Amino acid sequence: MSHVSGVGVVDKSVAILNALEAGPASLAELVTGTGIARPTAHRIAQALVHHRLAAKDLQGRFMLGPRLVELSAATGEDRLTTAAGPILIGLRDATGESSQVFRRQGDFRVCVASAERPVGLRDTIPVGTKLSMKAGSAAQVLLAWEDHGRLLDGLANARFTPTILSAVRRRGWAQSLGEREPGVSSVSAPVRGPSGRVVAAVSISGPIERLTRQPGRLYSEVVVQAANALSDALKER
Repeated sequence: MSHVSGVGVVDKSVAILNALEAGPASLAELVTGTGIARPTAHRIAQALVHHRLAAKDLQGRFMLGPRLVELSAATGEDRLTTAAGPILIGLRDATGESSQVFRRQGDFRVCVASAERPVGLRDTIPVGTKLSMKAGSAAQVLLAWEDHGRLLDGLANARFTPTILSAVRRRGWAQSLGEREPGVSSVSAPVRGPSGRVVAAVSISGPIERLTRQPGRLYSEVVVQAANALSDALKER
């Protein structure tokens, strides 16, 4: 199949998105990789950012945007949710706590898969639940690797701070104590798609009495392992 449709602006937009599949790229790298003239490449890339099909990282480089993840959620075959089931069950059984996968959709994070603790006090988050992007360890993970502009927007009125997100990026996981709901703790880690972008967050959640006031010390390793396993599943063809 030809890569040229005959609709010039669409072909150039797709060429830029294809170039970003390998990872973040500067404008100069986009020009080199696509052969599109610099003014045109800049104009189209900025338009893609406006529509959230592209984004910018902290270095100002262009990268694939969150809207692509949201659109993929609407497709009939969703590898993320298909692969998440057994991984979340394993995480629940290893920790004794409810486990979830969250994906960002606009200004919310949505639970797209879960494995509930079968008995006792639990933090129940049914699939389809929309939660704020302003609180909770999953929100921290989904925001921490965003481009600079969206990072600043996300921090407005958030329960967490830039220092906390910097720590999340450094250690590769997040924890929260009563951020989303009083008395509830959680630990989350990033799920990365084939291009390396953060596309979701794996979490466990439960009462502070069980998870303690340092839940990351107890459970970060196993949560990160589950997130890495799901990331690996997304790379499989």
